[in-house]
Amino acid sequence: MAGRKLKVLLVSAEVAPFAKVGGLADVAGALPKALKALGHDVRVAMPCYKMIEDNPRYGVQDFLPPFPVPIHPGLTQTAWVRQTRIGEDVPVYLIANDTYFTDATESKKVYSGGPEPYVFFDRAVTEFVPRMDPAWVPDVVHCNDWHTGFVPVFLRHFHADTPAWSRAATVFTIHNLAYQGEWDASLLAYAGLPESLFHYEKLEFYGKVSFMKGGLVYSDVVNTVSRTYAQEIQTPEYGCRLEGLLQDLQRRGRLTGIVNGIDYEEYNPATDPRIPAHFSAADPRGKAKCKAALQAESGLPRSKQAAVIGLISRLADQKGFDLIHAMAERMLELPVQFIVLGTGDERYETFFRELQSRYPKKVRANIGFDANLAQRIYAGSDMFLMPSRFEPCGLGQLMSLRYGTIPIVRATGGLADTIVDAGPRGTKGNGFVFTEYRADALLETVQRAVRVFGEPDKWSALVVRALSADFSWTSSARKYADLYRQAAAVGREAAAA
Repeated sequence: MAGRKLKVLLVSAEVAPFAKVGGLADVAGALPKALKALGHDVRVAMPCYKMIEDNPRYGVQDFLPPFPVPIHPGLTQTAWVRQTRIGEDVPVYLIANDTYFTDATESKKVYSGGPEPYVFFDRAVTEFVPRMDPAWVPDVVHCNDWHTGFVPVFLRHFHADTPAWSRAATVFTIHNLAYQGEWDASLLAYAGLPESLFHYEKLEFYGKVSFMKGGLVYSDVVNTVSRTYAQEIQTPEYGCRLEGLLQDLQRRGRLTGIVNGIDYEEYNPATDPRIPAHFSAADPRGKAKCKAALQAESGLPRSKQAAVIGLISRLADQKGFDLIHAMAERMLELPVQFIVLGTGDERYETFFRELQSRYPKKVRANIGFDANLAQRIYAGSDMFLMPSRFEPCGLGQLMSLRYGTIPIVRATGGLADTIVDAGPRGTKGNGFVFTEYRADALLETVQRAVRVFGEPDKWSALVVRALSADFSWTSSARKYADLYRQAAAVGREAAAA
């Protein structure tokens, strides 16, 4: 398979722009385009949510007529496949059903319900490919996160001799190990799988059945979304009780990490229609106009001397908001302004509202989410705060670099892989990094960033370095193609054993 172009089916429960809850959707929407640009035949399978069908701009069309999906001996569901595209070149197959996914009219409803929708979806993926005419025989099935963890299981148990799946290697990507899809043991019978799979070496996980474990055990290779996170999840602190299995995969050469990219066509400060002025590494002057416009929009005093710190995030402890909560008042003693965008834990939503009330000239709390406002924050901020407790990859720091906004991060997961500390004088790297998960370490790092901001020549050079960084999908897509070829080799070895 080495050197030749691949046929890849990428399977995900969310895909941008059709359905987006988190970073998984961005990956599932951007990686296929990058692989397609390298010459591979990439197609995507996802659930057919009502919000996709109801949106005329997606041009959804019928692709396959109804067909039966066997769930267990007493239950067969009917599925059919509709089709749209990412851009002009990447087909997206929408798995439709009258029972599941029909109420997903907003992103927050994408993951509503129990395990049954994903048993159906995963089985339907394995059933529709053999029905495609003309026949399309994928080289690789690339599954993403727990919602797709039964696809490799079903392929192994029900389709080992199906011609359409005859050469398909399986790749499983962990986007966040903390969400594993654990359900009662009765799920095996519901999914029509033998009781023998309820075993600690297979699908049993502390008395339950785990979709995530199914993907890990039954895929040819496993990867996650940064090199550091691939190492972290082999430890008790980050392994979510799967560290032993992940260590075994590492020993057998079946676990790796590939850092995510972002879509450099969509997110381009030189052309982005969502920001008030354009700029680039060659001509960064427009960034100052974006800052002034963001301050005005946020009702904050227009000040070149105040460093605007942007935060766009789910408001949760995982994202480091306990550290921010502990040090917010101290940070606000500095010449800074905070602009927050996000939702999450009620205590943090309340905290930022109250902080804005007490510091109306220094804090703007936008509780909710607005994609266009997010772009204006990326473009208009001076710094971007991501002090995460853990972060498998993180897209916020990549987005902020793309817009010349300097990340302040904790060295974990993808943040450790992508952000290089600027040093005490701010003369190197592309951001500001602290290691220990402590509130005082966060404060000291913000203070250091503000000191460098006060030296315009050094700060301007740092901004240009950020704008010159390349975290597009092209490099990562090549690594995924190599991973697919590795998976095929593992699959052939297993078949020969």
